[in-house]
Amino acid sequence: MGASLPPKEANLFKLIVKSYETKQYKKGLKAADTILKKFPNHGETLSMKGLTLNCMDRKSEAYELVRLGLKNDLKSHVCWHVYGLLYRSDREYREAIKCYRNALRIDPDNIEILRDLSLLQAQMRDLEGFVETRQQLLTLKPNHRMNWIGFAVAHHLNLNGSKAVDILEAYEGTLDDDYPPENERCEHGEMLLYKISLLEECGFPERALEELHKKESKIVDKLDYKEQEALLLLKLGRFEEGEKLFRVLLAMNPDNYRYYEGLQRCLGLYSENGQYTADEIDRLENLYRVLAHQYSRSSAVKRIPLDFLRDDKFREAAEYYIRPLLTKGVPSLFSDLYPLYDHPGKADILGELVLKLEQSLKSTGGYPGSVEKEPPSTLMWTLFYLAQHYDRRGQYDMALTKIDEAIEHTPTVIDLYCVKSRILKHAGDLVAAAALADEARCMDLADRYVNSECVKRMLQADQVALAEKTAVLFTKDGEQHNNLYDMQCMWYELASGESYLRQGELGRALKKFLAVEKHYADITEDQFDFHSYCLRKMTLRTYVEMLKFQDRLHSHAYFRKAACGAIRCYLKLYDSPLKSASEEDDAMSKLPPSQKKKLKQKLRKAEARAKKEAEVKIEESNATSFAKSGKRHVKPVDPDPHGEKLIQIEDPLAEASKYLKLLLKHSSDCLETHLLSFEVNMRKQKILLALQAIKHLMRLDADDPKSHLCLIKFFHKVDSLPTPVTDTEKLIWGVLEAERPAFSQLHGQSLIEANNSFLEKHRESLMHRAAVAELLYVLEPNKKAEAVKLIEDSVNDLISINGGQGNVRSWKLNDCITVHKLLETTLVDHDAASRWKVRCAEYFLYSTYFRGIQSSANNQIQKSPANGAVGLNASEDSSLSSNGRLEKLNALKDLHI
Repeated sequence: MGASLPPKEANLFKLIVKSYETKQYKKGLKAADTILKKFPNHGETLSMKGLTLNCMDRKSEAYELVRLGLKNDLKSHVCWHVYGLLYRSDREYREAIKCYRNALRIDPDNIEILRDLSLLQAQMRDLEGFVETRQQLLTLKPNHRMNWIGFAVAHHLNLNGSKAVDILEAYEGTLDDDYPPENERCEHGEMLLYKISLLEECGFPERALEELHKKESKIVDKLDYKEQEALLLLKLGRFEEGEKLFRVLLAMNPDNYRYYEGLQRCLGLYSENGQYTADEIDRLENLYRVLAHQYSRSSAVKRIPLDFLRDDKFREAAEYYIRPLLTKGVPSLFSDLYPLYDHPGKADILGELVLKLEQSLKSTGGYPGSVEKEPPSTLMWTLFYLAQHYDRRGQYDMALTKIDEAIEHTPTVIDLYCVKSRILKHAGDLVAAAALADEARCMDLADRYVNSECVKRMLQADQVALAEKTAVLFTKDGEQHNNLYDMQCMWYELASGESYLRQGELGRALKKFLAVEKHYADITEDQFDFHSYCLRKMTLRTYVEMLKFQDRLHSHAYFRKAACGAIRCYLKLYDSPLKSASEEDDAMSKLPPSQKKKLKQKLRKAEARAKKEAEVKIEESNATSFAKSGKRHVKPVDPDPHGEKLIQIEDPLAEASKYLKLLLKHSSDCLETHLLSFEVNMRKQKILLALQAIKHLMRLDADDPKSHLCLIKFFHKVDSLPTPVTDTEKLIWGVLEAERPAFSQLHGQSLIEANNSFLEKHRESLMHRAAVAELLYVLEPNKKAEAVKLIEDSVNDLISINGGQGNVRSWKLNDCITVHKLLETTLVDHDAASRWKVRCAEYFLYSTYFRGIQSSANNQIQKSPANGAVGLNASEDSSLSSNGRLEKLNALKDLHI
């Protein structure tokens, strides 16, 4: 570095490098300027000056200087290395790799460049290149532990586990017998456990167990040692030894569910699907009875039998488990037992059991068969459980009765209001649910969780402005969007985006959905620092797990929701494009002069008001931070806070396709992925890709009404296509003709007959009837009345839930809302839509959408047109007081549920 400079300037160049490494950028700039006065065309100095400026957020100057330096000295590895570092800082990893490779052509043995290249190759999953670079590093520095470990990990990631084991064994061969020293025992133990896990992964469990026993004295983490040994014994079929070891582990931690599972596997009493024979149930019951006597304070040993016991034995075990938790007042009891509601008959037993406890508490003040009196709170928690029980069963009247009784019993418990809010949400009264959630929030203004629940309810009720003001009560400096974005508060952004989408504000919705997508990009980038850190600290098993997690990161539910939301926005933009400036001018020119003048004034005022509000927010934020820290920190202003630029795009389908590719790659087993793929590709006239989406839908769920809808619509579209003329069209037509017989639903049937067959198969289902009706209208538009009648003839029968008969009807609220929208928009029959709304109002008494008689839509609740705020007049400001309590909350006293 700086070899072509005289000694004095060469020392100054070293100072530039040192200043960069120690982040003393001004000092480095000064030294660079000193050199450049004498040698203005020195390439390496120009490059280092550019790199320093890049760290001072002067990127355009930085790139200009680095490119100039490279131009002046193309054969300098320093210039190429600096250029790579510049690209790396901007996350342009592929370009950075090219620069590093050019630097290595000039200086192939440069350790720093090789190390930087290996990190980028791991980040980009260029695994073959990663192996090659790590091997080169090991060759250059064989006495460095990190190079051995990095080479082994590279082979492991490249699916060559046996080679990784050989490398680790070769590394162990270089160590002394008394290795490791005391200060490196943990790292060495982690390396040994990593090697053992590699042997197991390669299919050598015997060798792994032998190695584990051999290296016992050098492994510091004894708990991990025992767990690994127990799992290896289980895999080798040495069940007696495994059973003893799992019992030892249970003695150490009797609440670890994995240890109970391991013990059951060793005893041959574990089933993946949870189905057991009568003999197995008896043996399991005896096992857990002994364990319960041994670990009397463990909750797991009492809870696990509820999964396999049946009938009277289940009732007895459930009562034994539930009683102490009701006495103690454990709010999460229902969440604990929630999975049992999917087991046939168990939900009825739990309901009967808790009802019996409630009756006994009311009549005697104690549990049945007990002379001891229970504290008054026990009855309240029993009612609390029953309310959630009826809510889960869809019996909202009973649920509200029980929760109201609990609130009357003890009106100061916040959990009661939260649960009542949840019940009202499920019943369809989102406005009242938001009001109750806010009431719960006001009872404890320091509780972040309750505040978040309140914000979620407000967003579900489309009260976005009020939700934002409530959310920022717990953000730093009271800032709104920036702080929630910086904290990667994805649940808020998703709920907010969904709300904006429902309200038709596509720009704001896209802004929120794309913010979530950006968070996932940041999470992917965050792994970069761990490529060197984990190898240095020897946390190798966790490192490999983290890399595997990163590879499936985009299959996470939050990303899937955000991508689906963004695609739906782009589809709406394509179906209803925004008016261009010329079209808006044409529309305005047709208005009378007086209306034109009023409209222009209104637009000017709105623009000025929005600008002023943005300035006030920025000023308040800066003033707050200045008051707290004494430093005026100016945050960058978002140039597009409402997402207006996001919707001004020429090709919405091209943008939608970007997110669709990620969904197809990472969420291919999700039905919604292929439904959206069908919608996008049909609009793009990509017939074969739409056919591929149909095939995936049929594979995942051929009986789903949406799958049937796509299938019939697709072939109806194909049948209406003109006769193929070009070779490409003939080829596509040939593929379609070859693939059509593969769909069993269309064998020897016309589309109308296939639609009728689907109806016969699913006559009792409302959504299946609605899909058939929509297709009937598509295939035969003159049969609109018949399609409407098909929907109106649906019957809302009482249904049996998991073997228990109850007064729960088959129709779901969201399905009925979907059908109403179908009647109103697709079939365009407003009379039928009105009749449907009246009919559904009888079934969904609390639904604000259908204006049920018990809903807040028919009570004295006023709704602000600005944000839907509950209990606020349209003329009043929906603000929060200094302590976070909603103003005018007393107006909610008139709400009767």
